[in-house]
Amino acid sequence: MRHKQFGVAVVGAGHIGSLRAGMAAAHPAVDYLAISDIDPARAEKLGRQFKADRVSGNNSDIIQDERVHAVIVSTSEPQHAAPVIEALKLGKPVFVEKPIALTLDDADRMIAASEESGTSLHVGYSLRFNRPYLVGKQQILDGKLGRIVAGTGRHYHTKANALKIIARSKEATFVKDALTYLVDLYGWFLEGIRPVEIVSRSHGIVFRDMGHDADEVTWAIITYEDGTIVNLGLGYALPSNYPSHGRMIRAELLGEKGVIFFDGDHRENIVHSEEGVTSTYVGRDTETGFLTSNASGNWALGSYWGPLGEEIRIWLDYVATGKPGPNTTARDARTNLEVTLAIEQSSATAEVVRLGKARA
Repeated sequence: MRHKQFGVAVVGAGHIGSLRAGMAAAHPAVDYLAISDIDPARAEKLGRQFKADRVSGNNSDIIQDERVHAVIVSTSEPQHAAPVIEALKLGKPVFVEKPIALTLDDADRMIAASEESGTSLHVGYSLRFNRPYLVGKQQILDGKLGRIVAGTGRHYHTKANALKIIARSKEATFVKDALTYLVDLYGWFLEGIRPVEIVSRSHGIVFRDMGHDADEVTWAIITYEDGTIVNLGLGYALPSNYPSHGRMIRAELLGEKGVIFFDGDHRENIVHSEEGVTSTYVGRDTETGFLTSNASGNWALGSYWGPLGEEIRIWLDYVATGKPGPNTTARDARTNLEVTLAIEQSSATAEVVRLGKARA
């Protein structure tokens, strides 16, 4: 269903839900905004900030609201399925944070609800919306690389960010929460080619010494059905006061006709201040900061700029006009989940995992 003007419900008023609510409130096609959270006080606070038309401590209240035509689900990962399915059954397009779910069963129930109602479901993989990757995708579509034969990527983060993830949701492991971005990115670059085999290894001492059941490093080799090999690595062992406020990524693609090298370490724009530079995600101050390293983007001059802002604006445009963008589909997100589950299974068993056989 297309709407020139429409109402949006934001379910979940945490850090990312707050950003999504701000984007929705600023979008010219959104004429009604509702916000809910299991903590009514948090919903009220966010509602006041963005002048929401309705706030509630009950998710169903705003999902069922007849003035709401589309729903953004920004709850913690284990709580994605219920509000997503409820909204889809009502025929309301849904945008849900990544990963789509923590089990394949939940992902399948969400996809079934989407397909049975004929209602779209998209998943928040904002990495796609970084300008270099968008331009790189176009180079692939234009045939500049020819057939892709291999790729490699690594994702580094600080221990402070890792502890934030652990505190937020122990079920959302570093692989499901962070490495999933690279799994999605390479799946997008290799669109239409299925991953079929995983072998991976994990190791950790930092967080285990703190009493957490978490490995700070994971490396995986993904083989696709056409023989393409992709090597992905994740490291959450950078010092807590390292000046990056978000993920640091390097990615490469090797094709028969060309190559692409992406350098996303963010060291080209540096700020240093005696007043301190604050990471919006962990709230930690450092004297030096990589200015554009916050993964989702930044508030500046009264607006939010960066991949998360572009991602949700493009999705809202889609709801308003029907014009699709590069937002991750539910089926692509399900594949991402299957791959990350297989990576964890291979790390745990030291065995090769054929996709379709990864434990849910």
